[in-house]
Parts: sequence; structure tokens; C-alpha cells
Amino acid sequence: MLKIAVYGKGGIGKSTMTSNLAAAFAVRGKRVIQIGCDPKADSTMNLLGGQLLEPVMNYMRENDADPESFDEIAREGFGGVLCIETGGPTPGLGCAGRGIIATFNLLEDLRLFETWKPDVVLYDVLGDVVCGGFAAPIREGYAEKVLIVTSGEKMALYAANNINTAVKNFEDRGYARVAGIILNHRNVERETEKVQAFADEHGLRIVAEIPRSDDIIRFEDEGKTVIEGDATLPVSQCFLDLAARLESGEI
Repeated sequence: MLKIAVYGKGGIGKSTMTSNLAAAFAVRGKRVIQIGCDPKADSTMNLLGGQLLEPVMNYMRENDADPESFDEIAREGFGGVLCIETGGPTPGLGCAGRGIIATFNLLEDLRLFETWKPDVVLYDVLGDVVCGGFAAPIREGYAEKVLIVTSGEKMALYAANNINTAVKNFEDRGYARVAGIILNHRNVERETEKVQAFADEHGLRIVAEIPRSDDIIRFEDEGKTVIEGDATLPVSQCFLDLAARLESGEI
């Protein structure tokens, strides 16, 4: 089973990257789970026709009880991808990171992975703050590989550096490792050069480059990934190629 955490600065496009990668694995015939680990709870919406999924934390608050089955907190989207959103606390009250930990513990109690038997699990994780619950996917053994999404923008690279440092802090415990960088182009001046310099400095590699694409925007307006919208497009091939390389173990 492939277990991959996708980290990146808020707004950098990590949910777009994750959902398209999930769709690419699904098109390749894999059973996929995508878990959104962000209080916004919008990671999976483009796998669900643009519909928001009720987050686990909302369910637990409103029902004042844990679900008895993961069917109550999950929904299948495009290609059969099983979608789950952790959500977060009531705004202004509590810690979003603890919501992630509570959700992970619940999924273990429900024996999600043993029952559903996925080939690929993708965690879409906010990377502005790599602490507590937001670090759970890399320090609790849930993910084995980390993909860092960045552009050539200064703050995106700053967040990428924090994420890389956090992962390295757990290397000696046999936890997740950084498998590479996804360069999500924002048409910044000398963008590839800047990101390549960052990668070289930290001993990383750029494993995929996603061009600035009107097709991604167009299909997201329809509540779709670009893979669902048109898998033959060049930008779709970027995600399909990345899925194939991850599946083969090249990355």
C-alpha cells in the first residue's frame, strides 16, 4: 500500500494536486482513499462533483458520538476514490491539529484500512504550521512518503523549507521521508530556476512540474479534477505520469 502525504503552504494548490493525483491513481485501476487534513475541509470537493463532504469533527459534534461505521463519514467520488475530511474545531475554539489526531484515532478504531483495503492512501495536509496534529501523518507512521507542493514564490518556498525540516526531524525514527517536490507553476519570474536551487540546496528533486493551466481552473469550476474532465490533456498526463512513477517505486 502506498501511503503519501502531500504538504504545502495554504493556497499553493496542494488540494488540486492531491485530488488530481488521487484521480490519476483511480484511472490506473487503484483503490484510493483521500483524507483532507485541513479545517477548510475542501480537499475532496473536486472528486465529489463540487460538493463539500461533512467533516468528521462536525459529525462528532453534531451527533455527540463517534460514528459506528466509516460509511457515515466517507463518500465515494470519481473513480471510486473514498473521500474523508477531518475538519476542525468550532472557529475560535480548540486546536485544528487535535482534530486530525482525533480523526486518525477514529479511523483506526473503525478499521478503515483493514476493511476497505486501499492500494493508495493520500493525505492532504496544511503546511503553514507543521506542529502537533498537522505533523501526525509524518510522525505516526501513517504516511511513508511526503510530496511538497511549492511554487517559486518566497512564502511558498519558506513553507517548503519548514516542512522539509520537520520531516528530517523524524528521519531517525523510521517515519516518512520527503520523496520530492511538485512544482505548481505560478508564472513567477525564473520560477523553475528558483525551485531547482531550493531542491539542490536541500538534496531534493523536482518529481513533477504542473504548468499554469486554464483547463484545471475550467474543470474545477465544474467540480471536477482535470483527470475526470479530460484525461488526454497534457496537464492530465503530468498527474498520470507522477502516479505511474510513484506506483513503480521510482519516486
